[in-house]
Amino acid sequence: MSRVAVVTGGGSGVGRSIAVRLAADGHRVAIMDINADAAAEAAAEAQAQGDQAIGLRVDVADEDSVTAAFAEVRQGLGPVDILVTSAAISGFTRLDKITLEEWNRYLAVNLTGTFLSVRAALSDMVAAHWGRIVTISSAAGQRGAGRQAHYSATKGGVIAMTKSIAIDYASKGITANTVPPFVIDTPMLREQQEAGKLPPAEYLLQAIPAGRLGSGDDVAELCSYLCSDGAGYVTGQVIGVNGGAVL
Repeated sequence: MSRVAVVTGGGSGVGRSIAVRLAADGHRVAIMDINADAAAEAAAEAQAQGDQAIGLRVDVADEDSVTAAFAEVRQGLGPVDILVTSAAISGFTRLDKITLEEWNRYLAVNLTGTFLSVRAALSDMVAAHWGRIVTISSAAGQRGAGRQAHYSATKGGVIAMTKSIAIDYASKGITANTVPPFVIDTPMLREQQEAGKLPPAEYLLQAIPAGRLGSGDDVAELCSYLCSDGAGYVTGQVIGVNGGAVL
């Protein structure tokens, strides 16, 4: 059945893989990203895989931007049935070097951005008595990560918030689950390696029993299931895509 799916942060990396997979599943997909060109390119790729797809420039940390974007989705594609929140920022700063401005920026994008996106989609799901929400969190939110206190805190908040959403809306036919990846091979990962902020792949692999880095498709495969009719009894769960690195 074709439904309307919104993917935030869908212009690149994991979000783009998810958006393309949902399109291939037959859904009409709205791709939201801070980078308008990336959103448009991802929408073209998604549309080539399935039905309608649109790309929208959205700052998930800005309430007006989110509200306007969801209104545009409703006008162009219809009420929102599926939401995957992948928009996030990541970086490395030791706690004593994190400025309040940097801390607040991480909260605004990663945590408040997730909240605003979910809140914007919920009215459609409640009205339909059907909805699928998948938040992309992080293994850092489960166990912490060096020089990432700000990132880890926001992703831990996403995990807790998702569980609360699941409790509040299960009786309304809406599921909410979170997917915390570990190390996924994306352009952002490679940029951080080139900048010396992350070690090379051969070092990272020592922490992954599966013996390889994850891919965006690995995450998209799970999201495809969690967004399906068949996942109606799966809610409030933290399901890692990590090659066995976090148990």
